[in-house]
Amino acid sequence: MEILTCSNIITGCSPADPESVIRRCGRMLVDSGYAKERYIEGMLARNRSFSVAIGNLIAIPHGEKDYKDDVIATGLAVLAYPDGIDWGGEPVKLVIGIAAQGDEHLEILARLVEVAEDQAAVEALVQSGDAAAIHAAFTQD
Repeated sequence: MEILTCSNIITGCSPADPESVIRRCGRMLVDSGYAKERYIEGMLARNRSFSVAIGNLIAIPHGEKDYKDDVIATGLAVLAYPDGIDWGGEPVKLVIGIAAQGDEHLEILARLVEVAEDQAAVEALVQSGDAAAIHAAFTQD
């Protein structure tokens, strides 16, 4: 199963509150067969205990450890918000929902750090509205 498909990338999203965004990401992961329904609650719980906004316009909703058994396969869901959203005082434009089995999240996070290290590049990716470019940024070596 591919970690990220173009169908799991939505660009040009209208601003929403973090809980709605997490639910939307979680729904995409569930509908794509990466996670069970319960995983969405784990994603919400994780953000409540520690914000998943990591800076440089990025948030990475993912489930708490107690919800690891609800991950079926490692996968991503990406939402781009050109106008940005307020994530507990942190501006966010790119949201990457993560469902990861075992330690596979470490490889995903390493790739995310590469993409996220340049805020101008993140902004350009979001503003491009190009799902194929976003897909390439997260899947090419």
